[in-house]
Amino acid sequence: MCAILLLAAQPALAKRLYKYQDENGVWHYTDSEPQTSQPVQSRVMDVDPEPRLQVQKVGTPRHPAYKFLNKYYGPMQLQVTAPDAVNLQSDPPLPATFVLPARAERQLFTLGPADPRQSWKFRLSFTYIPGQPGAQPDGTLYRLPFPPGERFVISQAAKGVSGGHTHNTPDSRDAVDIVMPEGTEVRAARGGVVMDVANDFHRHGTDMDTYGARANHVRVLHDDGTMAIYAHLKLEGVVVRPGENVRAGDLLAYSGNTGFSTGPHLHFCVQRNAGMQLVSVPFEFAGPDGQPVEPRAGMVLGGR
Repeated sequence: MCAILLLAAQPALAKRLYKYQDENGVWHYTDSEPQTSQPVQSRVMDVDPEPRLQVQKVGTPRHPAYKFLNKYYGPMQLQVTAPDAVNLQSDPPLPATFVLPARAERQLFTLGPADPRQSWKFRLSFTYIPGQPGAQPDGTLYRLPFPPGERFVISQAAKGVSGGHTHNTPDSRDAVDIVMPEGTEVRAARGGVVMDVANDFHRHGTDMDTYGARANHVRVLHDDGTMAIYAHLKLEGVVVRPGENVRAGDLLAYSGNTGFSTGPHLHFCVQRNAGMQLVSVPFEFAGPDGQPVEPRAGMVLGGR
């Protein structure tokens, strides 16, 4: 029997490496900011992030089983396939789709030979996305995702005229891009649980294959099962932690220019899991009078 495990690819992120020389002339290297009175040098290094799905093989060589740990602070949908399997029996049969609750660890299936007298082999492939499948928006109006009194222009939205439309995939078609200087406070547009963050990426560019999935972001899970994404955030600019409860208006992070981006802006999007597919959903902001405001390209948001 032989087996190969495949996980969904994760983007390369960055970490800051610190070094300093102590009073004895010895150099020290650490990925945490050192508490020292000596001069400290730092630089950003690309590293691979920890996957949001952790897989552990258990059971016996003849009847292996697998445990899966969801590292999101919200539900995850997981699809498991066994392409090119030979003489394989699975309980339940593969391919199969499962839902793991937030931070849950589950043994989801066992494997074995369909005919114990014959050799067998398999290759498992795992694909996962965040969110509860079938979640539907409840019509809540969203606060502006920046401090009161600020004014910023929408450069791209599902409606209105914008130059060079880049929101052309199901997960981003209803997103808005709000042009704002790097370091602007990014506030929660709706309360919920911080489901996931990326805080360590430091590059940007216009190559979608290279930078499309490499933006610092905060993902917030709402009561109706939808999720808000706040993306292109500043390197090390996230101030909330996964699992933290936030209220509308709370500070989440500082805006930046990371990932697939040509300039500093905030990418704001509401998404739902439509069944192993993240799709964006239309939303409306709450205007100054409490009335719904449909975001459009060219619109100025905020102000007194």
